[in-house]
Amino acid sequence: MIAVIKGDIIASRKLTDQEKWLSPLKNLLATWGKTPEQWELVWGDFFQVEIDHPEEALQKALTIKTLIKKTEPLNERKKISTIDVRISIGIGEKTYSGVKISESNGSAFIYAGERFDELRKEKITMGVKSPWSVFDEEINLYLKLAGTFMDKWTISSAELMYAVLENSTYTQEEIGKLLGIKQSGVSGRWNRANVEEILDVERMYRNRIKALLS
Repeated sequence: MIAVIKGDIIASRKLTDQEKWLSPLKNLLATWGKTPEQWELVWGDFFQVEIDHPEEALQKALTIKTLIKKTEPLNERKKISTIDVRISIGIGEKTYSGVKISESNGSAFIYAGERFDELRKEKITMGVKSPWSVFDEEINLYLKLAGTFMDKWTISSAELMYAVLENSTYTQEEIGKLLGIKQSGVSGRWNRANVEEILDVERMYRNRIKALLS
């Protein structure tokens, strides 16, 4: 089994300089695999990523979310980025490998596409679809609740969450050094970003997937 992430950048056309988010996203995806076989950016602001290990998919989706949410806003006086990202995760089989990921097929790709369409209708920004309906119901509820604060992350909260996701073994003090802020500053941001709650959801997802695949 694999996971497929489908996403698009919300309000990307409001930014005159697309490179603000485009280059960082490309650089991130390049660390996960090769393009266009394993990831691809198309139509300007739509992307698709294949994840070999499904248990890692939510952590990667959250990393993309924080990367986009820490993008400098159009109005510099605002604390929240102008753009956001809509992401679906499909978990299933891969039955055909194309030269490009957009040509590949299987239930993982179908589920990702179906959930992506549902996100638009439900007006939420992150969701999962898999062969396990009980798992989907549970994780999607957690993601819907988490979205109430993830979608409102400030630039500083997103920067912190990105650093935490990319450096999972770091202490708050080490995260502070990475961001150039004091440990007390990290602690304040930590609470405002709901870091513990996000990490709890990610761990829950990871553990549930591992149990289902074992």
